[in-house]
Amino acid sequence: MTPGAADGPATKGRSRRNFAGARPVMDDVAKLAGVSKQTVSRVLNDHPAVRAETREAVRTAMRTLGYRPSSSARSLASGRTRMLGVISFDAARYGPASTLTAINTAAQEAGYLVSSIALDTADRDTVVRAADRLSAEGADGVIAIAPQVRVARALAEARLDTPLVVMDNDLGDGTPMVTSDARTGARKATRHLLSLGHPTVRHLAGPTGWSSADRRAQSWRDTLKAAGAQIHAPLVGDWSADSGYDLGRTLAKDPTLTAVFASNDQMALGLLRALHEAGRRVPEDVSVVGYDDIPEAAHFLPPLTTVRTDFTDIGTIALRILLDRMDSLPRPGEPPTAAVPALTLVPVELRVRHSTTTRAAASPTTRG
Repeated sequence: MTPGAADGPATKGRSRRNFAGARPVMDDVAKLAGVSKQTVSRVLNDHPAVRAETREAVRTAMRTLGYRPSSSARSLASGRTRMLGVISFDAARYGPASTLTAINTAAQEAGYLVSSIALDTADRDTVVRAADRLSAEGADGVIAIAPQVRVARALAEARLDTPLVVMDNDLGDGTPMVTSDARTGARKATRHLLSLGHPTVRHLAGPTGWSSADRRAQSWRDTLKAAGAQIHAPLVGDWSADSGYDLGRTLAKDPTLTAVFASNDQMALGLLRALHEAGRRVPEDVSVVGYDDIPEAAHFLPPLTTVRTDFTDIGTIALRILLDRMDSLPRPGEPPTAAVPALTLVPVELRVRHSTTTRAAASPTTRG
């Protein structure tokens, strides 16, 4: 075909997709009408918020393209696409990955498909583009796994026009938030070590700006303060076993060290190796508590005392709240239904294993 051959009368005004003979889709209509895909769905749904001139532009584009709503478009016209969106960050880590799996399972059981976007960076533009993409795809609702404060800020600026549930962070606008009870978890870990007779507890913290890490560090600090125990500056890691090992080598040099609370199990694993290499026995010389209770934690050497977070519960609860919020939104001419809770805290549990013991069994001196 020579250049310009596609501009004949039969195809003039049609999208590039249709030059190849493919059936026109909603995206073609949106581009020709100069509106968003979401606006096209609103026109199909006869939504009263669409201006008359916009509605006419969309219908004209449909006629020009010979557009006929597909089954998914008809779902839009009935008010639901049966598709949910998930935005996640750092999805390879155990917590986010487990939560995402639970969301997918719960969504399938409820008759929904899930479109997931895993972000490698947490900058504002990346988050906003992800939110815009899910909105354009016509997601009935979105769950955002937002572990960092700046991710939450970007979501707040994105202003999704679909129901939203956020994990780990409060957007400050009443958007439902689901998170584990990190403050209680850190308090249980710190009190457990103090109750064993340790004079104080050192802390391997997660990275600054991560809400769960910040909450755990603050609760650890508050618990020590309430007990009148000495508070050392936390050592900040990046959630990895490598950072736990590097920071652990520093801690192992302190002859007064007897107890450490690590903000996740991976850092605790690196710490265990560093202590072993320094000749500090666990738990006889140093007691260690982790956080999350990853499947391998019970098989560390020694088996790790840790705070269990049920990520499956978190994902399932978030999905249920999203569906409730979708159902609570009033349709035209109908009153609103019951409100969805703004905050849901998922309980945590301290799992005591063999990496902690009483201070009487510990020695403050370096061995080996």
